[in-house]
Amino acid sequence: MKYQHKSPAILLLEDGTVFHGSAAGAIGTSTGEICFNTGMTGYQEIFTDPSYFGQMLLATHVHIGNYGISMDEVESDKISISGLICRSFSLQYSRKSAVESIDEYFKRNHVVAIEDVDTRAIVRHIRSKGAMNCIVSSDISDIEILKSKLSEVPSMNGLELSSKVSTKKPYFVGNPNAKRRVALMDFGVKKNIIRNLVDRDCYIQVFPANTEYKDIHSWSPDGIMLSNGPGDPAAMPDVISHIKEILQHNIPLFGICLGQQLLSQACGIGTYKMFNGHRGINHPVKNIITGRCEITSQNHGFSVIEEEVRKSKNVEVTHVNLNDNTIEGIRVKDRVAFSVQYHPESAPGPHDSVYLFDDFVGVMSGVVV
Repeated sequence: MKYQHKSPAILLLEDGTVFHGSAAGAIGTSTGEICFNTGMTGYQEIFTDPSYFGQMLLATHVHIGNYGISMDEVESDKISISGLICRSFSLQYSRKSAVESIDEYFKRNHVVAIEDVDTRAIVRHIRSKGAMNCIVSSDISDIEILKSKLSEVPSMNGLELSSKVSTKKPYFVGNPNAKRRVALMDFGVKKNIIRNLVDRDCYIQVFPANTEYKDIHSWSPDGIMLSNGPGDPAAMPDVISHIKEILQHNIPLFGICLGQQLLSQACGIGTYKMFNGHRGINHPVKNIITGRCEITSQNHGFSVIEEEVRKSKNVEVTHVNLNDNTIEGIRVKDRVAFSVQYHPESAPGPHDSVYLFDDFVGVMSGVVV
């Protein structure tokens, strides 16, 4: 059942481009960097991925919400996106296990959305012009007022956001008698990363983003995980300093997404803001070590500087993106430390890359990978 009386809504891009559509979800105004995800399923996991904090999500798939909302499919405790832009915001859903509609879910979480816009045209525009900030409003129709509000939104470039989504105090997950202990630095961790570690007989202590090495070391972990998260890694100098200290002590370390960017920074390799970023569950990546290709789940707007990685004497490339040759994985040569730019835990996405958790467990047990 569609809206019988739809209220108007406006999408205004930073370059002045305007799209008119219909209000969905909560009535209000929201801002953030516009980004698009090409996945056809997994919208709820995407909505709750903390890496999307501060971003307005544009869904390229036509129907969003058609299988409803299930509380078993969240990657954090709340919706992380600033708002949603889509072609069709489905009020009806057809899955018995769903407990509410996407409309009810968005209203309950006070999340603004706009539908009935030409998402193909918007994607073509930002693919041509690059990622930029935007504003969506269903309660303000004056373009000049919207432009004024949008001008106050900070650029994602140089913006530190992990502290806004990280845990405020340490907590434990798993069996205290598990074979291995993993200290997880939470920059915006997805729940499925923790699940994958617990499933491999690991006891996890999740630490706030800016935890010092001495506090992590006092727990005597067998390995350290650097999680995913939002924002610009170059804006996190204290965290980078802590990771440098971890590397000095050569504790097995595994980084995912933002974790790769921070590991790179700690190794003296810079990062940059991508023109559009990678977001979807269908990105091809080649494992240089094994020669095998993987279909991967991705969500990142920053990447490591390719030239600096290839010139490094102490860091080697392990994975590359087959669409644009960007660096998707690295390994520190004289340390037990590696990382990938994509999401091996998926949720949503294919499971081609889950072996990386097995590799991490292996290096904690002294196996060379």
